[in-house]
Order: sequence, then structure tokens, then C-alpha cells
Amino acid sequence: MIELKIKKELLGYQNSFLLTVDVKIERGKLVSIYGESGAGKTSLLRLISGLLQPDEGLIKINNELWYDSNMGVNRKAQNRNIGFVFQDYALFPHMSIKENIAFALPKNEGRSWLNELIKMIDLGNLQDRLPETLSGGQKQRVALARALARKPELLLLDEPLSALDHSMRSELQDHIMQLHNKMGLTTLMVSHDIGEISKMSDSVIHMEKGAIIKIGSPLSIFSNREISGKFQFTGEILDIQASDVIFIVTVLIGKNIVKVVMEEKAAENLSTGDKVMVVSKAFNPIIYKIGT
Repeated sequence: MIELKIKKELLGYQNSFLLTVDVKIERGKLVSIYGESGAGKTSLLRLISGLLQPDEGLIKINNELWYDSNMGVNRKAQNRNIGFVFQDYALFPHMSIKENIAFALPKNEGRSWLNELIKMIDLGNLQDRLPETLSGGQKQRVALARALARKPELLLLDEPLSALDHSMRSELQDHIMQLHNKMGLTTLMVSHDIGEISKMSDSVIHMEKGAIIKIGSPLSIFSNREISGKFQFTGEILDIQASDVIFIVTVLIGKNIVKVVMEEKAAENLSTGDKVMVVSKAFNPIIYKIGT
């Protein structure tokens, strides 16, 4: 269980604002933190990791106090058992892939765990190469393996896939979910991508101007109505075409393209680029616009 009850004054784009978080997160869950830029999402990860100190409050991870302003407890960042993956990889350019991962291993950890990590990220044939020779997706896999080297209690992901193309992003999403489940991690992920969040997350924390305004499933956060259907997929509208008295809406779902027939009234509020949910009810697909 993660218990967070913290306050921190932050400097925004124009004015300072108070980040106020009071939340409990169940162990073993993958939780996304969503909100506009400047909402305090990354600052929350930094507060949990110890890279930033709260003004007051409590951080308790699996019954261990990491921070308590009343008791004077403030565990140093290097003594908090976390893995942190950043958007920009943060790899050591002069070290090989294997050396980058080995750098994060605990001193008493055997080399067998290093070899297992390299196998898990499927880069065994590239382990002796330098980071500059790898693709963006390969670099991010190395960064993920390095974050897991300590066998962390908590994995923090700060928009780790935002710089990747759609195909690589989808592949890495699957990779992260597999590792999350295999290692029994508790994972907090900052993301702006509604499709990514819907695909990966058990629940979503929606933040606005330093405050949590809503917590729930991806469906409850991003939809303004209760939706039932046997199949539900999130995607992005690529095209909307009128055809006689109907409209044909083309939606990109993962790597697949789906065409949905809609009446004019249902399609009039949709635009190219909208994030939508395609729901199948008795084999009749229906599109709902999602977002805040």
C-alpha cells in the first residue's frame, strides 16, 4: 500500500500553486497520473522519489516511512527502493548497455540477475554496444532494465514513451505491462496519452493545478457517461466522410484501422484527431468521444 498525504508549494508557469495530495494506492497496481502540463504530475513523482522534499506531510510505502514531517523522517533518495524511468533515457553515453544496467545493481546482487535483465529486455545481442548506436525504443528498454535492477518496490515512469513513434510506443507499452506483472510491481506512470492510459492502467489519478480532482478507472475518468458493451477499444479518428445519409468514421486502434458507420446526428460532434472509444453492442459498433 502506498500512502501519500503531502503538500508542496510549486512554481507554475505564471504563479506559484500548492500541490496537495491525499491518496492511497493498492500494492501491485499500475496507476496513471493524468492532467495538463503544469498540474504537478512530475513533481509528485519527484516528491515520492526523494528528489524533491515536501513542505509537510507523509509518504509511506508498504508500511515503511519514507517521509514524515511530524516525526522528522526523510529517507534519502538513494535509500528509497524505487526505479525511475525518464522521458530522455538518461543513459551514460560512455558505458555499454550491459555496463549501464550493471551500474544500478545493488552491491550484493549476483551477475545472474544482470543477465536475466538483459534477456528480459531482449537486447542480448546488443549488450556490448554504446547507447548512441541504439534506436529510441532500444534506449528506453535499457533505461527500464536499469530502473528494475534494484528490484524496486515502486516503479515511477515519467512519460517514458512520449518521444517514440506509434509502433514502437505500442510495443514498449506491452513490454512494461509484462514486466509490471512478472515482477509484481507497483507502478505510477505520468502520461498525457488517453489511449495509452486506457490500455495500461488499473486506475487513473486526474490532477489539476496541484490537486487530485478525480480517481477512477480509465473509462470513468475519460467518459462522461456509463458505457456497457462486450468490446471496448480506445483509438483516434483519422477521417470522417459523408456518404449519402450516413457518415463513415475511420478510427486508428493500435495498429489497426476500423471504419464505423454513423448517423449524421451522432457524428456531428466528432472531429479528426479526437480520442474516442469504440464500443460493440450486439455487433453494432458505437463511437463515444472521450476526454475531459
